[in-house]
Amino acid sequence: MSGPAHAVASTPRKPFVPLYTPEQRLRRDATPWTLVQGILAPVQFLVFLVSLVLVIRTLMTGEGLMAASVSVVIKTLILYAIMITGAIWEKRVFDKYLFAEAFFWEDVFSMLVLALHTAYLYALFTGWLDSRGQLILALAAFATYVVNATQFILKLRAARLGEAHVRAQAGQLEAGQLEAGELKASQLQGATE
Repeated sequence: MSGPAHAVASTPRKPFVPLYTPEQRLRRDATPWTLVQGILAPVQFLVFLVSLVLVIRTLMTGEGLMAASVSVVIKTLILYAIMITGAIWEKRVFDKYLFAEAFFWEDVFSMLVLALHTAYLYALFTGWLDSRGQLILALAAFATYVVNATQFILKLRAARLGEAHVRAQAGQLEAGQLEAGELKASQLQGATE
C-alpha cells in the first residue's frame, strides 16, 4: 500500500502525556486555590460580558461612558485577582509561581492580557488616550482575554479527557488482570481434576 492513506495509517501515535502527574493531581485537589480559581473564572467571564456590552454601546451611541469605564476597571481588578491567585495555585500544584511547563504558553499569553488591561488603566487615569481610544484599547484587551480564556478551557478539557483516558487504561489493565487470573484459576482447576 502506498500514498497518503498509507502515510496516515503508519504514522505513529504520539504517546499520551497527562497534564498532571499523580502527585500534582493530589495537590491540585487538596489546595483551596483550585476552588478560588473555579469561582473567579466564571465571575470574570460574566463581568467581561457585561463590560463588553457597555463598551460597544458607548462606542456606538456615545452614551454611558462612565458605566463602560467602571466596568472595564472592575474587569481589570478581577483579572488581577485571578492572576495573583492563579500564580499561588500554580506554585501549590507545580511548585512554580508562573510558567510551569504544563501552562507555559497560557501564562505567556496572560502577560499580554495583563499588559493591555494595565495599559487601559494607565490611559484612563492619565488621559493618555481620549475616551474612544480608551474603549478601543479595552476591546483589544478583551480580545486577548478571550483567546487566553480559550487556551485555558482547552487545556483543562484536555486534562479532564486525559484523566478519563488514564482511568480507562487502568480499568482495562484491571480487567485484563482479572481475566488472566480467572484463566489461570480455571487452568489450575482443570489440572487438579
